[in-house]
Amino acid sequence: MTRTPLLLTLAAAAALAGCNKQSHTIVAGPPEDNSAAANANIQLPPSIVATKLYRCADNSVVTVDYLSDGKSANVRAGKDGATTQVTAPEVGQPMTAAGGYSVEGSKDSSSAKIGVPGHAAQTCNA
Repeated sequence: MTRTPLLLTLAAAAALAGCNKQSHTIVAGPPEDNSAAANANIQLPPSIVATKLYRCADNSVVTVDYLSDGKSANVRAGKDGATTQVTAPEVGQPMTAAGGYSVEGSKDSSSAKIGVPGHAAQTCNA
């Protein structure tokens, strides 16, 4: 009976003696580069500043998300339509995209002239 505690103590001591006592540092991802020059060119995409739901002359519905850069918007025709981004060369000019999408208006106006594929550009009211 006195041998069992002695054997357990020896087994525990042998198990602990096999442990490596060096400290380990685990780093996930690539090495960090904290230089300001490396992070200087990062530019966030524009955020949505206003979303307007327009009813057009042909009774269709178009959703326009106006973006914070003032030169772009996301247009979605209908309830299940795909979103298309339209852009303008300068603030205040009409925004267009390939495929026949266009928006003439701003987040502050109550109407806009909107063109979507398959329909001529028409005046739509918010």
